[in-house]
Amino acid sequence: MRYYDLKDDMSIRGRWLLGTPTDAQGREVDDPWMFYRGQRLPDPGPLKLPINVPGRALDFSRAAFAAPVVHTRVASALSGLAPEEVQFLPVEIEGQPEPFVILVATQLIQCIDERASRLVRKWTPEDGRPEKLGKYRDVRGMRIDPARVGDAKVFRPQGWAIVLIVREDIKGALESMGATGATFEEV
Repeated sequence: MRYYDLKDDMSIRGRWLLGTPTDAQGREVDDPWMFYRGQRLPDPGPLKLPINVPGRALDFSRAAFAAPVVHTRVASALSGLAPEEVQFLPVEIEGQPEPFVILVATQLIQCIDERASRLVRKWTPEDGRPEKLGKYRDVRGMRIDPARVGDAKVFRPQGWAIVLIVREDIKGALESMGATGATFEEV
């Protein structure tokens, strides 16, 4: 099996840029990082997303704090292929009549292959951040060890959860449906 970092294609001209998720009263959510922790979330209630830069709506994009936002047709495909590995939180996007959701990958997998990755830096005592000591500080050209993944199709790598990884069948499904905004980098 091959795996890919599912990224937001920032090269698309005239595309929208989404802001920080808010609650129904317009207050930014208390913990905007919750969307990429790799765990199922309790119902946060109604969510809204402002559009920071108006433009073309995309089937896949990232809001502030790297929250993946997908059109419900993408969500439908993902829930059909990996129902236990994804959670979808409905989100209202200002001025957007189409339905969108925030995608939450519900599992973290310890799978980064540090030797095969181009650059892996960890926090050291010299960095002066004892709470981060030994954790990943930077990972570039990330490679994963597929043997550690099992049969997972959608997940985040433990320790570097800002990355959203999908198996090749998920990539193929998104490409065959013509999902806009998604780009893939093999890991």
